[in-house]
Amino acid sequence: MTTHVQRVAHRGGSRLAPENTMAAFRNALTLPVDAVELDVQMSRDGHLIVFHDNTVERLTNGEGNILDLDFATLRSLNAAAHFSGGWPEPEQIPTLSEVLSLVKERARVYIEIKMSKRDDIYGRYPHIAEAVLNEVRSVRMLHRVLIISFDWPILLHIKSLEPRLQTGAIVSREQWNPDVKDALPELFQHVRKLGCSWINMDRGLFTDTLPDAMHGQGLKLGLWTVNTVEELQRFAAAEVDSLTSDRPDLFAQL
Repeated sequence: MTTHVQRVAHRGGSRLAPENTMAAFRNALTLPVDAVELDVQMSRDGHLIVFHDNTVERLTNGEGNILDLDFATLRSLNAAAHFSGGWPEPEQIPTLSEVLSLVKERARVYIEIKMSKRDDIYGRYPHIAEAVLNEVRSVRMLHRVLIISFDWPILLHIKSLEPRLQTGAIVSREQWNPDVKDALPELFQHVRKLGCSWINMDRGLFTDTLPDAMHGQGLKLGLWTVNTVEELQRFAAAEVDSLTSDRPDLFAQL
């Protein structure tokens, strides 16, 4: 493994432990990782929770949309209820504060700010950018956090609130079509306007020319989600800047 690659545990390593739980993050910190990645949403009564889906059915023993559930209800759920292969004990949905406090001196944190969603309509949790920033400031992690999102405008807002925070645009084929004319220059132009220093891209969009092109623009390139040793080796050799994996244990084999 070349030293420039940040090794990132996706949702704490979702193939190894129930995703986005304290158990996952504790496990990730025993592995050769440089950062953990997590998802942040907001309960109905305004608490920042670490959870990926807009609804709770896939991951917990509860039901409902995050928009409709207060913090006490969310905390009562078992976030390990449907983990493949089972899990020995219940796991609560953590708060952002809890995860930051755990990881603070031990790794970097990629915080993905999620959008709300109901009936295929996306929205934005009220003042979520400000709330995330307050938590990051409270644990003095401004220089150890990367804020990422599919919601590109919120990245510009974050940057306006705290210029010292690094931000990264998450890019999938839904956001960006690499096959259209001038696709890459237009992506660079857009990301620069947002104030981002990173592009975190679906690994399926990778081409061998991307790292040099992005580095030439002063941008860093992260890839997600990379879950085989062969792909980890390939992308590391191509000099990408971060690799995000559901299997952070595989970093030990590089």
